[in-house]
Amino acid sequence: MTGTVTHDPPPGSAERPGRPLIVTEDAVLLDDLLRLCAAAGATPEVHHGVPESGDGWAAAPLVLIGDDAARRVRGAARRPGVVLVGRDQDDSGVWKRAVEIGADHVLMLPDGEAWLVDRIADVAEGIGRPALTVGVIGGRGGAGASTLACALAVTSAREGLRTLLVDADPLGGGLDVLLGGESAEGLRWPAFAASRGRVGGGALEESLPELHSLRLLSWDRGDCVAIPAPAVRAVLAAARRRGGTVVVDLPRRLDDGVAEALAQLDLALLVVPAELRALAAAGRVASAVGMVVRDLRVAVRGPYAPGLDGHEVARLLGLPLAGEVPVEPALLRPRGGAKPPGATGRGPLARFCGNFWERALVEAGGIR
Repeated sequence: MTGTVTHDPPPGSAERPGRPLIVTEDAVLLDDLLRLCAAAGATPEVHHGVPESGDGWAAAPLVLIGDDAARRVRGAARRPGVVLVGRDQDDSGVWKRAVEIGADHVLMLPDGEAWLVDRIADVAEGIGRPALTVGVIGGRGGAGASTLACALAVTSAREGLRTLLVDADPLGGGLDVLLGGESAEGLRWPAFAASRGRVGGGALEESLPELHSLRLLSWDRGDCVAIPAPAVRAVLAAARRRGGTVVVDLPRRLDDGVAEALAQLDLALLVVPAELRALAAAGRVASAVGMVVRDLRVAVRGPYAPGLDGHEVARLLGLPLAGEVPVEPALLRPRGGAKPPGATGRGPLARFCGNFWERALVEAGGIR
C-alpha cells in the first residue's frame, strides 16, 4: 500500500544526485530499506533520529522515516521529500503520524517496494526536469520523416542540449546509416528487448553510440524487427529522466511497442508532402496517432500541388501547423551529401529546426 498526502519534489533533486536519509531503529525494517537502496544504486545515511547536524536533515533529497521513529522526528523542521515507511497494513493511525511529521507519502512494505526503488533511484540519478520528447512520423512513405528527425536531433545537440535520437522504425534502414555511424560502437535496440521495470538513465546514455554530439538508439543488422512494449516503456522512460531532448523517428505501422513510444511523447510532428495522395494517406495516419498522442502537429513539405499551401494542408487535416519543412537540395543527392541533415547549421532545414526548438522549448517552460 502507498498513499500520498502531498507531493512536492524533494529539495535539490533537480540539481544534483544525493544520498537518501533513513531514520529508524527497527533492525528488520532497516535491512529492507538498505536492500532497496542497494537495488536502486544509492548509498544512504542512517540515523536513529533527526541528525544532530541540521544540514543532514534539510539537505537530503529523500528522507525515509520508519514508523517506529515517527515520534522522534515530530519536532523536526518541515520539508518536502519525506516518506513514512511501515509494515502494518491495518494500522489506520499511520496517516495521523504522517501528518504530524509532514510526510508527503505513506508507504507499506512489501507492497510498495517497486515504487520506493524507483524513487530512491531518482535520487541516485539526480533527476530533474524530464526531456522534451518529440516524435516524427511520415504521413506517407518517403515523406522525409527520418531526415527531419535526424536534423532535429543534430540541431538540438549542436545547441548544447543533451540529446537522444531514437530509431523506432526497424524497417527504415537505420538512422545510424543516415548519420554515418553504422559501425560506431555501442548497444542497439535488441540489447534492450528483455528490459523490464526500471532502466538506469545514465547507464543507458553511456551504452549508446555517440555521433555528432548526440546519443543514438538504433537497430543492428539482425532479424529483430519488434521490441516488446514493456522494454520500449522502460528505455524511453530512462531517456526522458536524463533531461534535454529526445527525438523519436516513428514508423507508420502501429503495434504495441510503437503505441508505447507514442504515449511517451510530449508532441509529434506528422510530415506531409503537399500533394493530394499524401493528404489522403496522412489523414489515416493522423486518425490512428491522434488517439494516443496528446499534441499532434503537421509539418508540411513542399513542393506544393496547385491550390495547396501549408495552412490549407493543416486545415484539411484538422491539425495545427508546426511549420513548412523546406527541401534541402544537398539531401536529394545520393547518400544525402557528405554530412547528416542539419549538421552544418546552415541552410533552410537547419533554420527550420532551430526555429522549431526555440518555440517548443519556450512552450515547455524553457531550457531543460
